Amino acid sequence: DLLSPPTQYGIVLDAGSSHTAMFVYKWPADKENDTGVVGEHSMCDVEGPGISSYSSNPPTAGTSLVHCLNQALRDVPKEKHAGTPLYLGATAGMRLLNITDPQASDAVLRAVAATLRSYPFDFRGAKILSGEEEGVFGWVTANYLLENFIKRGWLGEWIQPQKKTLGAMDFGGASTQITFETRVTIEDPRNEVMLKLYGQAYKVYTHSFLCYGRDQVLKRLLSKLLQQAESYQTTVPYPCWPTGYHKSLSLSSVYDSPCTEKERPGLALDTTITVVGTGNGSLCALLVSKLFDFTTCSFSRCSFDGIFQPEVSGNFIAFSAFFYTVDFIQTVMGRPVHLPGDLKDAAETICATSWSELLQKAPKLEKRLPDYCAISMFVYLLTTKGYNFNNHSFPNIAFQKKAGETSIGWALGYMLNLTNMIPAEKPSSHKSMLYNYWVILILLFVVTALMSLVTAVCLLQRSKSSTI
Repeated sequence: DLLSPPTQYGIVLDAGSSHTAMFVYKWPADKENDTGVVGEHSMCDVEGPGISSYSSNPPTAGTSLVHCLNQALRDVPKEKHAGTPLYLGATAGMRLLNITDPQASDAVLRAVAATLRSYPFDFRGAKILSGEEEGVFGWVTANYLLENFIKRGWLGEWIQPQKKTLGAMDFGGASTQITFETRVTIEDPRNEVMLKLYGQAYKVYTHSFLCYGRDQVLKRLLSKLLQQAESYQTTVPYPCWPTGYHKSLSLSSVYDSPCTEKERPGLALDTTITVVGTGNGSLCALLVSKLFDFTTCSFSRCSFDGIFQPEVSGNFIAFSAFFYTVDFIQTVMGRPVHLPGDLKDAAETICATSWSELLQKAPKLEKRLPDYCAISMFVYLLTTKGYNFNNHSFPNIAFQKKAGETSIGWALGYMLNLTNMIPAEKPSSHKSMLYNYWVILILLFVVTALMSLVTAVCLLQRSKSSTI
């Protein structure tokens, strides 16, 4: 097609704690600085666990990506390969590995980079994102896709929509992030990010809670449970698992993380215990609430664990495991989630549902099914007691996985930032001038055509009347 402008592509690998996803983005080359024009062309889920789990055999972390990278070779037209930027960003799983064993984490990143370099794309680096970067890029992605920064008017002029930006809440395997624009003073400089996008300044609050991602929360809950049991009987009742569900665990699977190792008991790590579900919502809530510390705060206000947080304001989008959890409640359990109370009731109902009933409702979800009670309860307590959403503000949260056809998450914002596709200054208007000339020409053409038509009709009328 000769008329359409050339398309450009970009690739980002999101190396999360539990798995890696590859996103291929595309956009019209002439519209690089327009909001909302970059979209997802395709995506690929890497088989197997996150790259941080290959710490004892780093080369396999690189090999694990081959299948998806080969798909990218097919998804991006061959003549575009050399000009397609390729990035890998690793998040909290690698942050944790970097705390436990920095040498191993470097080795994993080197192995991954070596594999990425062997492809014909324009490889621009593999790095571990900070929690703040992860939060802010997720916020940028959501607001970019929803055209909250800037948009084109129908005459091609740039309009600064007087829309408020949307807050972003991300819930991964090893960390959770909250990011939103605020007018108030951000008392802890570590939580403040100033951004200049399209000539507009944004003051953004962000915080990433390490060890508060889904998988780490589940480990921490088991650790708290075992602390309570103290004597480490061979069988431990667990209120957050459904009745009729039980599992044998080795202590090493609970204490193999920086998030739990401080609570490690004096027992041998190869000790095996059997954990038996008792499906008790209120006892589970009690256990989950022990993950948060509300006792200390050296600021005028805090969320939890002594972290400053201003009052939440505006609308929010909650994605990743926030979406999956609420989606489970709505589709599998058939319950609406409009208010915090709905979330609490749903969590209690899930906890009270037996394992056989749950399996009947959602046989395909067997692997994650036992944990929906704990995670629903966690999402309820995190949003209400932790972030302080109430009956008035909670309905402003939209639980969504995508905006249009594009996944929400940090990957798109990361690429837009690194390829300078969101200019700090307002884009120049020469493009829109060109565009305006076209509009004027088209209008002139339409007016001329209409006038010709009117003239023709008049002449026709006249010739008719003269023949009578």
